[in-house]
Amino acid sequence: MTTAVKICGISSLDIYRHCAQLGVDWVGFVFFPASPRHLQLAQARALADAADSDTQLTVPPRRVALCVDASDDDLTAIIDAARPDMLQLHGNENAERVRAIKSKFSLPVMPVIKVANKSDIEKAELFSDCADWLLFDAAPNTAMITNEPNLPGGTGMSFDWQYLAEAELPLPFMLAGGLTAANVAEAVSLTNAPCVDVSSSVEKNRGKKSKTAISAFVKAAKFG
Repeated sequence: MTTAVKICGISSLDIYRHCAQLGVDWVGFVFFPASPRHLQLAQARALADAADSDTQLTVPPRRVALCVDASDDDLTAIIDAARPDMLQLHGNENAERVRAIKSKFSLPVMPVIKVANKSDIEKAELFSDCADWLLFDAAPNTAMITNEPNLPGGTGMSFDWQYLAEAELPLPFMLAGGLTAANVAEAVSLTNAPCVDVSSSVEKNRGKKSKTAISAFVKAAKFG
């Protein structure tokens, strides 16, 4: 089965189109003010409107709204603006909160598991009855990120993929953290990840995506 790809942190119709042309499966809209990829609600609405009316997007990637410890009011506004196909819960949302969000908003939910040690993988079981997907990302190391200490993800850091190699997981998952065109095939081979999620390594400048880098990543992820 071909590996699915999610390009996170897009902000323009041009990049949305490019992802569609490459067969990207998911695109991520980021709603976190500290992030260089943050979208204002008006920006998200304009992008979603443009994408939904664009005749060039015959098979558009599905949209994921990345939220960080968002309140119900915030989620209502984000969903109204972005019309996502899934909510990525990238903060400290526990199983109870994930369950409540899924129940209230009737959308698929994907909590993040921030991995520093092998034992962190076991947290997947906490979400087995309330999530639709899981996302494994590297736990931020603030000692190594002096310029952006408050980002929950998108830092370009990775974790030991061997942690996932023999794990029995209750849900489909996305692998994130430090993936590049040079290492994504190895990561998929080792973890059998159904989907890989990338942001920082496909940017030409912080927060601005590169078509060339996206193309190289998708080719490596899907075709080795």
